[in-house]
Amino acid sequence: MHPNDTSTFLSVLKQHGMDFFKFGNKITPEKGRLLISEPFLQDPNFDRTVVLLCEHNEEGSFGFILNKPAIVKVGEVMEELKNFDELIFIGGPVQQDTLHFIHRSAAIQSGTEVIKNIHWGGDFENVLFLADTRQLEPTQIRFFLGYSGWGPGQLEEELAEDAWIVCDFVTEELLFETSPANIWKKALSNMGGRFSVYANYPVDPNLN
Repeated sequence: MHPNDTSTFLSVLKQHGMDFFKFGNKITPEKGRLLISEPFLQDPNFDRTVVLLCEHNEEGSFGFILNKPAIVKVGEVMEELKNFDELIFIGGPVQQDTLHFIHRSAAIQSGTEVIKNIHWGGDFENVLFLADTRQLEPTQIRFFLGYSGWGPGQLEEELAEDAWIVCDFVTEELLFETSPANIWKKALSNMGGRFSVYANYPVDPNLN
């Protein structure tokens, strides 16, 4: 059978008792964990995205999309960062006129630890000085326009609907060295088991 669209395809699976995307993912969302969008998530803001959670509590959650590069470079957005020839990333749909960053540089002051050796934010003047004096490598920092945010209980509702897979296997290599085009697939593959199957699923189920 060749379904005409994603919703038809999923309904066919359910009719045959194959609710394949009921993940049974028991990992809870916490600061420093990843949210990996399910293969057929319909929200264009989060289609096949990976979000690094930088905060999660009773007041809500926020983080940054790791694999959604913009069409402009960091130095084109911030003249003070002209030494950076890397693309800036779209961190999410919220406040896309604001600049944010995560980093793994011990030289940047006043950041908030997300996981060991990884921080978000910090003294921006310090960042500019380190960049200007070439003490900060592009592979040590990633800049974002905007962020991804959820109100109280909103993320839990989306998890109950299987919109996200929570991953607690986070590495510096994934965050800073993996090509954006490969992050979603690599994050799922790192989880192993049937999540590796999801990683190889085509964007269009008609191509399966």
